[in-house]
Amino acid sequence: MQRVCFLLKVRQDRREEYRERHAAVWPEMLDALSATGWHNYSLFLREDGLLVGYLETEDFAKAQAAMAATEVNARWQAEMGDFFEALDGDRPDEAMKPLTEVFHLA
Repeated sequence: MQRVCFLLKVRQDRREEYRERHAAVWPEMLDALSATGWHNYSLFLREDGLLVGYLETEDFAKAQAAMAATEVNARWQAEMGDFFEALDGDRPDEAMKPLTEVFHLA
């Protein structure tokens, strides 16, 4: 199982709405994430807007591609794009660049 961690930055003026959206993620989005291999997926938001994401999957590139092919993901990404800083034209799911793991204690 591959462990994936990534960072994004939520705009200061959108932090509260971002929290609210994730307190009520669409059921079809949750189903799509599970069906495309996203497991043990967590998001952590610091007060300054730093977002840390963590998930486990067999193959992150495959899981990302499978999710990108779903209709629900296209809708979700279109709605969530304005919540983030510095996406450089990418959708939020395209800007999720995995960090390099340098230590793990099992």
